[in-house]
Amino acid sequence: MVKFIASDMDGTLLNKEQKVSKENKEAIERAQSEGVEVIIATGRSYQEARYALDEAEIECPVIGVNGAVVYTKEGKVAASNPINQETAKSVIQYLAEIGIYFEIYTNDGTYTKNYEKSLGSIVDILLTANPDLDPVKVAEQARERIAVSNIKSVESYERLFAIPGLEIYKFLIFSNHYDQLGQIASFLKENTSLAVSASARENLEVTSQEAQKGVALEKYVQARGGSLSETMAMGDNFNDVSMLERVGRSVAMGNAPSEIKAICDFVTDTNDENGVAHAIIEALNENSQN
Repeated sequence: MVKFIASDMDGTLLNKEQKVSKENKEAIERAQSEGVEVIIATGRSYQEARYALDEAEIECPVIGVNGAVVYTKEGKVAASNPINQETAKSVIQYLAEIGIYFEIYTNDGTYTKNYEKSLGSIVDILLTANPDLDPVKVAEQARERIAVSNIKSVESYERLFAIPGLEIYKFLIFSNHYDQLGQIASFLKENTSLAVSASARENLEVTSQEAQKGVALEKYVQARGGSLSETMAMGDNFNDVSMLERVGRSVAMGNAPSEIKAICDFVTDTNDENGVAHAIIEALNENSQN
């Protein structure tokens, strides 16, 4: 019996137009009407996530920035899992020394030292989720996404630590040198207690251990009196693994890499074929038979 449904956004809930399809919206509304709680679990910031959800008029809790912050349906912060500031300082120093581009997600917005590279990182995420798209169109979508993302330019990341109450949620590291990304991931796993995942072929997402989709989802569901055995999760990439491995019903998108499909119970259609709707309806129909 599925009582909770968690869905990733890019490459999962959103189609190649970066929108929630009519079919996906209706399936979510049916689930909610039947008492199943739907939760969005995304690597996006809350502002980025709500932009697409508001357009579709979907109200639900949001696990944002891979689990670094959890928002209620009303948009209030229910929990946050930031990176320790001393650890964050050491990561900034390490990444600066090797000269790689990265952004920092915080409770005060997303900070970048290079706007054009920030645009490029979003283009990569969108192309990974929708590889058949026209890169020119993807660039337009990326600019639109940046416009609503509360992205801020800063000359030095060290200045962030002077902001009162600042919480650092995630490092988004970007490079088209895969060997270098692999070396960085290995270094961070060996020398810090941080979680390292990826949402695209040319990035790394670095958060606290508690700020993983699966960890945050488990805490949320338990706080609501449920369990992950009663939860279905849908995703398409490696930052979804922590929840796909934990839930009772795991669903990979048809556009997911083979490694993601291999760890899931089911494979649905692609994000551009309303795969989320099909997976939700199948689970709800099974609920009604029990």
